Amino acid sequence: MSIARRVSNLVDRVIEEERITGAVVLVYQDGKPILEKAAGFADREAAVPARLNTIFRYASVTKPFVAVTVLAMVDKGLLGLDDRVSDYLPWFRPKAPDGREAAITLRHLLTHTSGLIYDPALELLPEGQRMTLGLGNTDLSLEENFSRHNGIPLAFEPGTRWAYSFATDILGGVVAAAHGDTLEATVVHHVAGPLDMVDSRFHVTDPQRLAVPYADHPQHPVRMPDPWVSGDEEAWRTVFSPARIFNPRAFQSGGAGMAGTAKDVMRLLEMLRSDGSSFLKPETAGTALSNQIGDVEGEPGYRFTFVGGLVVDPAAAMTALPKGAIQWGGVYGNTWFIDPAKRLTVVSLTNNALEGCTGAYPEMLRAAVYDRS
Repeated sequence: MSIARRVSNLVDRVIEEERITGAVVLVYQDGKPILEKAAGFADREAAVPARLNTIFRYASVTKPFVAVTVLAMVDKGLLGLDDRVSDYLPWFRPKAPDGREAAITLRHLLTHTSGLIYDPALELLPEGQRMTLGLGNTDLSLEENFSRHNGIPLAFEPGTRWAYSFATDILGGVVAAAHGDTLEATVVHHVAGPLDMVDSRFHVTDPQRLAVPYADHPQHPVRMPDPWVSGDEEAWRTVFSPARIFNPRAFQSGGAGMAGTAKDVMRLLEMLRSDGSSFLKPETAGTALSNQIGDVEGEPGYRFTFVGGLVVDPAAAMTALPKGAIQWGGVYGNTWFIDPAKRLTVVSLTNNALEGCTGAYPEMLRAAVYDRS
């Protein structure tokens, strides 16, 4: 059975089982589509079907867009990977664990080795100290929100460890400051515009095409309330606000704030897979998909590139993906991967948090691609 048939059958099954409400799944090999499938509902209650041009909230799928914006600006000589963050954002000066001002660089932010972490406690601080980490609604600017971190020591000395974090929000502030405009204008100028992406923005280009988000529930997914709090306050916790993207006062979150289509994501990833496609220098695209943290351990079985996790030990990572594949996702229900050796790129956007990103479904999808039961 072909990859396309296996994946198509899987998508039909998870929709029928109500594991997933609506999905767009793209599978490309050698730059050509072998499957482009939309299934289920963008809005279940209104019986609006998911279509290939359905717009989804990207959540952390935003991160590679901002990372590529940085790399494009580095190629143009506008930024340096080892530039200090404080040179662009003088208001952001968090302290190292020993109390010194931390020397955080753009490289640290790109690789999540900055000492910043997604700490649920930051969203539970008293009013006036509380921070939103990119998904919760807010009327604060980026500076108003994250300057509050200046009084909180970093989790570790920059460059010594890896921890997934809101670093890309700060990175978004850097590129916007360097470009002299909003983050959206910066991403559009350097990436989305040149790559002919019409929907990947920090606002919704066409509300009629926007998928309704659904929240996990023991029986079947439920229409996401606003706000919706997922996870455990003492472990992993995320505050979702579907309305955030419609709030023009909320800071544009470089780590979680975009919405767009699966085809726009595919354009971005395929550009990286194909050595930059004359958009980035080949060596720049190559570094984007290679280990950038050396022997510093990421998630089990992974190292980290500039855009996602690099599989170094599939058994430890508990994944069907082969060694050398790069993958990541977004908690509103999204997952993607690139397999450079097989010249495969797969994008799956769903409207199911968290199942479409951290539930069983992403690994079911990978197993279907590689014919592993």
